[in-house]
Amino acid sequence: MKNDLPEVVALEALLRDQRHAYLRAPFPSWETRAAHLRALRKVMLDNRDALANAIHLDFGNRAKQEVWLAEFWLLKEEIDAALRHGKRWMKAQRRSTNKWLMPARAKVVPQPLGVVGIIVPWNYPVLLAVGPLVSALTAGNRAIIKMSELTPLTSALFEQLIAQTFARDHVAVVNGDAALAAAFSAQPFDHLLFTGSTRVGHEVMRAAAEHLTPVTLELGGKSPALIGQHARFDNAVDNLVAGKTLNAGQTCIAPDYVLVPRGKEQAFIQRARARMAKMYPDFANNTDYTSIISERHFSRLQRLADEAQASGAHLHVLADSTPDSASRRFPLVVVTNAKDECALMQEEIFGPLLPIVPYDTLDEAIAYINARPRPLALYLYADDAATIDRVTHETMAGGMAINETLMHLACESLPFGGVGASGMGAYHGYEGFVTFSKMKPVLTQARLNARGWISPPYGKRVNALLKLMMKF
Repeated sequence: MKNDLPEVVALEALLRDQRHAYLRAPFPSWETRAAHLRALRKVMLDNRDALANAIHLDFGNRAKQEVWLAEFWLLKEEIDAALRHGKRWMKAQRRSTNKWLMPARAKVVPQPLGVVGIIVPWNYPVLLAVGPLVSALTAGNRAIIKMSELTPLTSALFEQLIAQTFARDHVAVVNGDAALAAAFSAQPFDHLLFTGSTRVGHEVMRAAAEHLTPVTLELGGKSPALIGQHARFDNAVDNLVAGKTLNAGQTCIAPDYVLVPRGKEQAFIQRARARMAKMYPDFANNTDYTSIISERHFSRLQRLADEAQASGAHLHVLADSTPDSASRRFPLVVVTNAKDECALMQEEIFGPLLPIVPYDTLDEAIAYINARPRPLALYLYADDAATIDRVTHETMAGGMAINETLMHLACESLPFGGVGASGMGAYHGYEGFVTFSKMKPVLTQARLNARGWISPPYGKRVNALLKLMMKF
């Protein structure tokens, strides 16, 4: 059924304009692509203060330093890597030909797909808009970006800055509510990238299927952390607290639960409480800690904690104040004895609640992880090669970090993406370039070739050749 909302009609017209512009210039030179990347880099870094302030206001509180580190530094590194390597990535790649096709030549030619759609979540609004855009522009595409309605100030400023930097038929931002988001995912893009929840990911993929639009889904799930039996325990706890409290846990790759050697639960809580006090002293008044994005999300976290507690779990608040709905400040809370059936252990938490699950053997820990949907990230704390090798090869996750939390995302040469319930496809670096390119196979036949030797009419000559071909 046709959608006649004015913003949807405008979106459809914008997509047509971008596709016509793409057809007029379907293969931009590296110089053109590099100029676009430099322009994007400049506008983002020149306006990082204004964007960080908008993010702060949208959240209620988010420290500028955290925004610079978690969003602007990462996007700068992504753009710089694309500028260093993009010219090489876009060159045709020679491929071998089998002996029976010689002297034909084979190659793979990367081509821009056309017009890319990018749906951005609220938790890292600049990074998760610009990151996919970098890959799309490096591959020579045009793009339309749908920002989140939960960050209205950031979304409006981002739209304004992109409009000042790019022609609207090249890169454009659209803002609107959930109705526009639903219409956006139903447009016939040449590729659609969505970052968000698994629940909405189902709807996006269903809408995209109408036009057979290929999708990259960056979802989430319950990313486990596993502290090995002989790990540097204090280092592991400190590192996990830092990763879990970044953006108050509102991160798709935040550790969702921690598997600890049985008997170490109290040691974990004590060390985590000490680390929280060091990172966020005077918690109630500390401006380095991020607020929860909305009342609805705050209430959801409170409900998860209350339901877990009602079913027998123990809550260990690691700060000198309890959750405050007025400021939407929710301190880190470690949860022990949570039942597997409670929502806390079934849903992606996306906030500063951290269940810990004791285990007795590595076999048991690996089985626990593998009994659940495949996560977006997995964190292992271990130094012995045997444990590292087993967990690396016997578990499945979108990405993995050893003795570190979150920072594999900062390595721009590594692809970022999920697997199974945590998503499909990847971007960043070369893999991002490939995601937004058609890697077209091209075979060029020589003037003198053996093609006629195997053409009808079939007979003794062809039979003899086929026997020879099957033998060698």
